Amino acid sequence: MIEVVEYDPAWPARAAAARAELASRLPGLFAAIEHIGSTSVPGLAAKPVIDLMAAADLDRVAGHDDALAEIGYQRYDTGMSGRLFYFRDQHGRRSCHLHVVPVDTWCTRNERLLRDYLRDHPADVARYAELKRRLAAGSGDSAGYTRAQDGADPGTDRPGPGRPRPAPGPRLGRMSRASAP
Repeated sequence: MIEVVEYDPAWPARAAAARAELASRLPGLFAAIEHIGSTSVPGLAAKPVIDLMAAADLDRVAGHDDALAEIGYQRYDTGMSGRLFYFRDQHGRRSCHLHVVPVDTWCTRNERLLRDYLRDHPADVARYAELKRRLAAGSGDSAGYTRAQDGADPGTDRPGPGRPRPAPGPRLGRMSRASAP
């Protein structure tokens, strides 16, 4: 069963702590780390799992799997090329996802664009939250929920052909590890 809960104002602090831990334990490995996903959007209902996205050299990160495992991140092969995915469980529950993508794709990542769109369009947040609840109720597995959600248009109350593509944010060169949560 997919659990979608009301927005928790503690999520940004949890994301900031996870970002700080990654940056301090693996200094210089990531060019940027940001809080993405539904937990990064104020007021949006979400699965209570913090999603982080990091820009880095994938081969270099893969070479640090042991160091990531020391702080609880386990790599999982999603079958998606051009990305590394790690998860962390705490107290018997999934607590964090870490999506690592190549630096040269950072500015066009849909996850970042959707977060920014929803932050800029609060009227769409409630509609998207309702859609997420319906998808969660109708899906028995996480993969099905994610696939349905990936095709959703947050500006409507139904699945759609795709997400809006707002103008990309600042270039990576102007960002730091301390940039947008």
